[in-house]
Amino acid sequence: MSAHSHEIEEGLSFQPRFDAAGLVTCVATDVATGDVLMVAHMNDEALRKTIATGEAWYFSRSRNALWRKGETSGQTQRVVEMRTDCDQDAVWIRVEQIGAACHTGRRSCFYRKVEADSSGSKLVFVDADRLFDPDAVYKK
Repeated sequence: MSAHSHEIEEGLSFQPRFDAAGLVTCVATDVATGDVLMVAHMNDEALRKTIATGEAWYFSRSRNALWRKGETSGQTQRVVEMRTDCDQDAVWIRVEQIGAACHTGRRSCFYRKVEADSSGSKLVFVDADRLFDPDAVYKK
């Protein structure tokens, strides 16, 4: 193990390793249940704002823009704990989710399970009740 990788893996200095697009993957889970709520990305600014404010900030690849979770929908995330993985190229935040985490109005973005079937696989809805109407909230 090189001195650099030893510091990344065993040291106490937070040195996030951003990908070529300047992003790290962020997994958000519900602090009370442990359920995975969403997977998103953070750039350096989103990561710094999340740490400084205790609110989840992300970077939208599709909009190429920084955003605070809940700024449009009111469905916010208060960060209780942030962790990084062994090589510091991903973060995990445990959050208090207010309302729905998913832009579809559902509690979690993971509301379909994959099942095997005769054609290979299919999706089945699970925990798919909507907590809000996305068309009304986002004025689509």
